[in-house]
Amino acid sequence: MLRSAVRLGLLLFTCLGVTFGWFVYDALQPAQTVPHTDGIVALTGGQGRIDMSLRLLRQNQAEKLLISGVDPQAGRNDLLPPMPASLKDRITLGYQARSTIENAAETAAWVADNHIYTLTVVTAGYHMRRAMLELGRTLPGVTLYAYPVKPPALEHPFKGDTLRLLLTEYLKWLGALAGMVHNPSRA
Repeated sequence: MLRSAVRLGLLLFTCLGVTFGWFVYDALQPAQTVPHTDGIVALTGGQGRIDMSLRLLRQNQAEKLLISGVDPQAGRNDLLPPMPASLKDRITLGYQARSTIENAAETAAWVADNHIYTLTVVTAGYHMRRAMLELGRTLPGVTLYAYPVKPPALEHPFKGDTLRLLLTEYLKWLGALAGMVHNPSRA
């Protein structure tokens, strides 16, 4: 009995180690070219996300942009660099979200209001798996394309602080997966 428990524990530990290794590898992958989409959503909370989404919008990779999870104290002029009004008019600032689940809800409302059927998701590589999972739950009829950014924290992935960040995000992703398994109505 004890031997079986030890084997099971080792198997579980090995599976977690392998999936964490895959998660880190995936988080470090550069963005791939995505097709033109109806919209872009940038999930705030880290460096490079807004800049990258604005760059994609300027390159006409999409018609509209939602920046989700904007600090209520931040106005358009605080957040956006100088740009032509024609470009600024294509940007929506979302002030409701404070979590990834709330990002998904805020995005779903914006998608419905703007008749979006294809969406480019811009967030950090370590956040992308969970973001895509939560967005996929709330946007079942929308095709999602991941466009991860590599924040400065991931420049040195094997430093203690970065490994803690990656482990935290991995555990949050596992929790989101478990929530989907235990609560199928969320799917």
